[in-house]
Amino acid sequence: MPDKTINCEQNSAISWYQLDEAAVLEALGTSRAGLAPEIARERQQHCGVNELQFKKTPAWVRFLRQFHDPMIIILLITATITAGLTAAGQHMLPDTLVIAGVVVFNAILGFIQEGKAEGALDALRNMMVQECLVVRAGDQQQIAARDLVPGDIVVLEGGNKIPADVRFIETNNAHIDESSLTGESVPVQKSTEALQGGADLVPGDQRNMGFSGTYLTQGSALTVVVAIGAQTVFGKIADLVKAADSGTTPLQKKMQEFVRAIIIAILIIGGLNFLLGVYLGYAVSYSFLGAVSLIVAAIPEMLPALVTSILALSCTVMARRKALVRKLPAAETLGATSVICSDKTGTLTENRMTVTRIFAGGQVYTVTGSGEDLEGEFLQENVAQDIHAHPALLKTLYTGFYCNNASLTVKGPATGDPTEIALRVSGAKAELMVEAVHRCMEIPFDSSTKYMAVLVKEGEQPYILVKGAPEVVVAMCATQLNRNGEQELIDQEGALAAAKAFAGDALRTLAFALLPVSSNCKDLTHDQLRGLCLAGLQGMIDPPKQSAIEAVGQCRQAGIRTVMITGDHPATAQAVARQLGIAADRAMTGRQLASLSDEELFQAVKEISVFARVAPEHKKRIAESLRSHDLVVAMTGDGVNDAPALKAADIGIAMGISGTEVAKEASDMVLADDNFATIIAAVEEGRHAWNNLRKAILYTLPTNAAQALLIIGAILMASFIPLFSIRFVLEPVQILWINLLDSVLLTMPLMMEAKEKGLLASPPRSSRARIIDALFLRRVVLVGLAIAVPGALIYHHFGAAAVVDGQLVAPLLLTQAQTAAFWAILLAHFGYVLSARSVDASVFTLNPLGNRWLLAGIVISILIRLIPTAIPAAASLFKTAPFPADWWPLILACFFPSLLMIELDKLLARMGIFQSAHETREPSPVADA
Repeated sequence: MPDKTINCEQNSAISWYQLDEAAVLEALGTSRAGLAPEIARERQQHCGVNELQFKKTPAWVRFLRQFHDPMIIILLITATITAGLTAAGQHMLPDTLVIAGVVVFNAILGFIQEGKAEGALDALRNMMVQECLVVRAGDQQQIAARDLVPGDIVVLEGGNKIPADVRFIETNNAHIDESSLTGESVPVQKSTEALQGGADLVPGDQRNMGFSGTYLTQGSALTVVVAIGAQTVFGKIADLVKAADSGTTPLQKKMQEFVRAIIIAILIIGGLNFLLGVYLGYAVSYSFLGAVSLIVAAIPEMLPALVTSILALSCTVMARRKALVRKLPAAETLGATSVICSDKTGTLTENRMTVTRIFAGGQVYTVTGSGEDLEGEFLQENVAQDIHAHPALLKTLYTGFYCNNASLTVKGPATGDPTEIALRVSGAKAELMVEAVHRCMEIPFDSSTKYMAVLVKEGEQPYILVKGAPEVVVAMCATQLNRNGEQELIDQEGALAAAKAFAGDALRTLAFALLPVSSNCKDLTHDQLRGLCLAGLQGMIDPPKQSAIEAVGQCRQAGIRTVMITGDHPATAQAVARQLGIAADRAMTGRQLASLSDEELFQAVKEISVFARVAPEHKKRIAESLRSHDLVVAMTGDGVNDAPALKAADIGIAMGISGTEVAKEASDMVLADDNFATIIAAVEEGRHAWNNLRKAILYTLPTNAAQALLIIGAILMASFIPLFSIRFVLEPVQILWINLLDSVLLTMPLMMEAKEKGLLASPPRSSRARIIDALFLRRVVLVGLAIAVPGALIYHHFGAAAVVDGQLVAPLLLTQAQTAAFWAILLAHFGYVLSARSVDASVFTLNPLGNRWLLAGIVISILIRLIPTAIPAAASLFKTAPFPADWWPLILACFFPSLLMIELDKLLARMGIFQSAHETREPSPVADA
């Protein structure tokens, strides 16, 4: 055939499944003899190679990108200033080193995380086939799959991975496993006939097409390549993965807002403090040092490390509960989740076809047990039946068990077609054994005949056993079995009505018939399949997991809406959704969704919780539409087709067992057990992480504010109390010491607090909730005053005599007063941290020994604080000095104001006078749909 110039990009827009073989070959300028080698080379120059190509972000760019954060920038500026002051003679080197260390630590952590995230595109590339068998110029030859071009003829055998998007032109019982692409758990039999139905059929409905990366499970086929590389369905998914942007997580958004507000406030206060000092007549150097000291005191330089530590601990706990978090912010995002979009197969269901209902002898039986569990009973009206008292039931199971090519093993998983495995399992529940019957001949299942038949021999008696589509098998029958044995099949409609009822409940239904034949029968032909005896029907489905049913109920209680998104058929999806407790009155297909505008879909997702026969771009649109309602969306998935949606959601959750590497790499979290219930456990841990994070912030910022108030107060009082013009209440190195001790020994133990009860009994927090709310501002003011005022009073009470007429006359006494204030502030922190164990509950209702990490932190803080007393060099470094023992009663009394002040605030909040922490939780009307 002469060459025909083709446009590779336009080719990908053609609905190849609508064209017959002749039209396909003509459009591609090829024939069954394949392309000439020189034409293939010319097309490769024009169309490129058959592989996915991605531009990776250089490592140095990813590292520098970690510094593009307001908190990091202000920390770098602060470190530069303190370094400059150190060079000018001020003792601020420890401040500089600590701040620089925090910045580098967070940059390295972010760099490592981003490197992991880029693996999704690498995993997609790795799914491409290495070699394939093609026909070129009439000869079969093995070539590298990257050298395929549109128009190449590819030969496929059972077990081959399809190397490009192809159109089938010849098939021999070809079945394709498309689960990684469509989510459909059963291999799809392919045909060559042109399909009707418009230009928007999803891949799962294109029965004459094969897609790159899927597998031929059985049979053989001759195909023609219609798309390669980026033009394949896989390539388009890769583009969606690149384009998908989950943006910042809810925690990241809130922390950015929080940090921005805190930085602006600190800089404004620091600037005003400097101007105030100059206005009051202090030297510019003194005023500038005061401003820098205030900024260093107020900036929560350890906050990034605290957030990282809390999230890392949460990830560790989640891992014990089978939820493996790949990106730290996801640990908290789960706690804010308001909608979980879940795949059906394997996540909500067993991922094992299971016979659940049988029609035999005019009776309907329910079958217990699921998956490959060989234990089960046959029930009528919830009463177990003796299988041998129901001959029609026994023969139905017998026919399904022996007209079968699946294999059950005592050890390891069953092998074979999922439908046949289900039939083997149902027969095994009736204690049927493979060895009891000898297989003689077989007519394989074929899509044109819609049945399978075998000739078997039990003892000396041969039987023909047939299974297939109910309308086909029933038409072959002349008799049927009932309680009294075999009788004439007068009413075919009864069996067909039962089949229709099964199908109405989304059961995949097969009919079973048998025929005893003479002992000299040694052959089996289609013509012999007449006058059969109908045994019955078996209906099967991939049933929901019991744990998933319970988990969906827990979601409802926790104010989380569950949405099912599947590649399966609408009727099946709705049937399973009803069993799970998901609203299933309406279901939307991918074709219906594709016809909606963004505004129409925005409205539709409010009401519809079941989406079926969806394509990858549909799942991505659903996630984006739900997020546009200000909902926090979690998306589960296991196939290649799920990768774009996993990236587009607030949190992508991949399956660890059944999931492809593509899905895992695109996800934020991986379920090690593929269990939906694990998500709910992770949600609980996520809410606990948020509570701990909130405790840490509500402890850290108010205590920092107290130190800032000390500096501001010193400048304000310096004009009429000379003591404060000589030295601040605390030296900068002492402020840094308190900050470090607090962060490591007091704040971090707060994250070890036991989970509060009822975390899943309330709705997720409102998307409008902010870290800086009325409660936060109230705590900053109350704690700031409760710590700063006693500290300043202790400093003044014991140090006033050190200054006479504005002159320092007793330097040691002033140092002792500073040391006493240092201890007073430390004790005030102890009082507050005990109350900070719960945002709402009174400390007096908590177990005093419930957080031994915190008690240990307090003890260690005291021991470390005693080091300067024992080591003179340390005393000089930290500018402390021993003071008289009779000062201790007043110092110890500073423990109580911060404790009692916050306990009073909690009491008033519980009485409804102030806002409580739980008022930030608001159920969303969309989330409750």
